[in-house]
Amino acid sequence: MVFLNPAFLFGLIAASIPVLIHLLNLKKLKRIEFSTLAFIKELQKSKIRRIKLKQWLLLALRVLIILLLVTGFARPTLEGLTIGGSTSAAKTSAVFILDDTFSMSLIDQRGSYFNQAKQTIKLLAAQLQQGDDLTLLLVSNRSGEIPQTFSSISEFIKQLEATELSYSSGYLHNSIVKAAKILESSQNFNKEIYLFSDFQKGRLAEKKSLSDLSQVLNDKIRLYVFNYEGRESFNLGIESFEIKTRIFEPGKPVIFETRIVNYSSRQIDNRVMSLYIDGERVSQKSLSLSPGGSALLELEAALKKTGLISAMIEIEDDEILFDNRRFNNFFIPEKINLLLLSQTDSDPRFVRLALTPADENSQIKIIEKKLNQISTTNLNDYDVIILIGVQGISSTQAVKEFLNSGKGVIIFPSAGSGISEFNTFLPFISLPALSGTAGKMNETFRRINFDKVEFNHPIFSGLFTSKEKNKIESPDIYFHFKLFPTSGSSNIISLIGGASFLSEFKSGQGKVLFYSVAPDLSWSNFPLKSIFVPLVYKSVYYLSVRNRTSSVFTAGDGIMMSPELKTLAKVKIIRPDNQEITISGNDLITRQLLLPAETSVAGNYRVVSDEKLMEIISVNPDPLESSADYLNEKVFSDYLDEIKFKGKLVKIDADENSVQKVLQARFGSELWKYFILTALVIALIEMLIARNSKKEVDGLTS
Repeated sequence: MVFLNPAFLFGLIAASIPVLIHLLNLKKLKRIEFSTLAFIKELQKSKIRRIKLKQWLLLALRVLIILLLVTGFARPTLEGLTIGGSTSAAKTSAVFILDDTFSMSLIDQRGSYFNQAKQTIKLLAAQLQQGDDLTLLLVSNRSGEIPQTFSSISEFIKQLEATELSYSSGYLHNSIVKAAKILESSQNFNKEIYLFSDFQKGRLAEKKSLSDLSQVLNDKIRLYVFNYEGRESFNLGIESFEIKTRIFEPGKPVIFETRIVNYSSRQIDNRVMSLYIDGERVSQKSLSLSPGGSALLELEAALKKTGLISAMIEIEDDEILFDNRRFNNFFIPEKINLLLLSQTDSDPRFVRLALTPADENSQIKIIEKKLNQISTTNLNDYDVIILIGVQGISSTQAVKEFLNSGKGVIIFPSAGSGISEFNTFLPFISLPALSGTAGKMNETFRRINFDKVEFNHPIFSGLFTSKEKNKIESPDIYFHFKLFPTSGSSNIISLIGGASFLSEFKSGQGKVLFYSVAPDLSWSNFPLKSIFVPLVYKSVYYLSVRNRTSSVFTAGDGIMMSPELKTLAKVKIIRPDNQEITISGNDLITRQLLLPAETSVAGNYRVVSDEKLMEIISVNPDPLESSADYLNEKVFSDYLDEIKFKGKLVKIDADENSVQKVLQARFGSELWKYFILTALVIALIEMLIARNSKKEVDGLTS
């Protein structure tokens, strides 16, 4: 037993007052003259003893009344026992952690786990009192914000009823930490955390995030755990969906790759998988999977569309619907706007010939300018830049910003290029400096040839048949710059001696292809070889493809505003559920494009400005939520030990009476009502005995 108001126990001293009054008011017998015979007849010794006994009984009852009243005001409570009508009136702070991730969508005979958890929360909230603090924490909420705390049960229930399952995922530990912070600031006597989850493996905590929480999760905290792990599900999930094509050309098929996983212990036969482009089904395939098995599958579609294009892969419905779709997007330019920059008119002649269209329907549109005109040219109008030489570039910063926007640059030396100008320019765009030169211009008798060719690079896709891949004809190279690729770069074609002929580097969000020879016959006969035209042509197409990896996210991620969007007056984001988010003015500079709470729905988000589609953002569910593996009790107990949880843990199964179990565990069975009621009953008894005793005393002394 504990006392909620222990200070009132000092009032027990008042129990001595009836004793003092009794001692001070002892009635002395009067001396009365009477005959011996009359006295003997009137005196009844047994009556006197009865009167004294009643007086002692009255004293005991009066002391007991004070003891009961004082103890009642001290509010005695019993731990682990519930008595009808004695629920604690002590103020309570209750934090309800609800796992709203889509693994909780699984249904058993009582409904979905998620709806079962919501119903239990409603029942528990109804046991609290108006003025108690109630907070709802959602596991999918990965922001650092603490949600609103309600003192009105009805308002809390409204928020709960509006809560839906989310495509976002999260760690239970993060929600427990938030709950601890909420309770740390609470002054209420009862501090409780309610955790409702199916306890999937991998969703408890990140190891590196665990710390000592004993100061906030102390012995005053009670943690109620509701485990909804249940039957095995029949579930196929899409783990990944990628676009394998790296060069998009008119009339050529686009290849997609997806991995499908069977998360159940059943054999899966003849399930249909469909590919959608801009909402239209363009391809499908059937698949069969063994229990726990997976398959990596390819689909392809020939596209005539250009611009930003959305893609979706879908499998047939099963018991968990949320992981049956996955999304991606890509960009096919209607025209490839190519800016060809050189110092002299003669430097780009072979490159110009290689890219000159054979017909009017060519996708590549070439604009030629001099290197010193960069500062007066709007580079945002172009998809790819070819630099032939770098001497005389009027704005290296403009080239860097062009690359940072996700676009590509092809660099050739010019016929008269020197090392010093390149070693000034290359580090500025995050490329290594040249280590020297090899050979001598126009000395055709000194030749260097190709050593290794990385035929798996996308730039060679569609150039050769499989039988011809090892028959590429090397040009004769008389003179070249020596560049050795660094970590993270790709040596596409290497020369004998280890230097690179063609290499790829990442610069900001964009890519750079660097050729170590000038497109000039004094350096090599490369412009005359059959490989020259297709290699230059493919280089342009390869770099025209925007880096789209930054447009695919996981539900619950915050998404940054791209530099291009920051320059607009207003953008509108249309979510997959058709809700619209409008951002304008200073918010385009200061806020994220999409906050974590705004990416809770999987699908393709369209970013529009003045009715023009500016961007597509693909948001996918976390595949870890599809897993059918669950934590065992020991893992959770070890987790509580690791964070040094000092409170009381109460585990409640789905088939138990949750309200009864919580009330039994709470310091909430107060006995003050019974103490006060008992004191009133004893006071009535005392009054009756006192009245009867007074009559007897009066009769004895009259």
